[in-house]
Amino acid sequence: MPDVPVLHTNPWSRGRIARWMLEEVGVPYRVEIVAYGDAMKGAEYRAINPLGKVPALRHAGHVITETAAICAYLADAFPAAALAPPTDRRADYYRWLFVAAGPLEMAWTMKSFGIELSDEQHRRAGCGRLEDVLDMLEAALGSREFVAGERFTAADVYVGSQLGFGMQFGIVAHREAFDRYWQRLAARPAAIRANQLDDADAARLSATH
Repeated sequence: MPDVPVLHTNPWSRGRIARWMLEEVGVPYRVEIVAYGDAMKGAEYRAINPLGKVPALRHAGHVITETAAICAYLADAFPAAALAPPTDRRADYYRWLFVAAGPLEMAWTMKSFGIELSDEQHRRAGCGRLEDVLDMLEAALGSREFVAGERFTAADVYVGSQLGFGMQFGIVAHREAFDRYWQRLAARPAAIRANQLDDADAARLSATH
């Protein structure tokens, strides 16, 4: 039997992004639900991800952690899905993947925790101010349908999810370009399937507690 990806996740986590990416790839995969608390921080799961965090992906003898890395890995591991641009056209693809995984996530996480940096701290931090990061993304999305160019890629799975989650929880302000972009992505059949699967897993977990 061919090696299928195994996603270690929790339906109330960033693992939802990885599930969506797997649905876009369109290959068989298996899901292992990891409960928060003792299971996620226990020795068995820490042997897979020492940080005790989800998601983590196992495939072909490798373990991949960090959601953006999982998206990029799956795009390369399953090229038939055409979820990464040709290697000579990946500048924007890499740029926006890492902007969303670095400056955007750091900036909106600090905001959600109520952390306000001084001007000096902002100069030393690895991210810009949240409004600056969002202005940069808005300018990019205002002139194109997808973040890395003319077609949908793994970068849209990750960038779109970050913006979608941020707006859902009131951390990222709604902007016309963001709403239009996220509505287009959320309507994709793979996104709808992934969301339904995660919601079903969440309901099962809730029923057992």
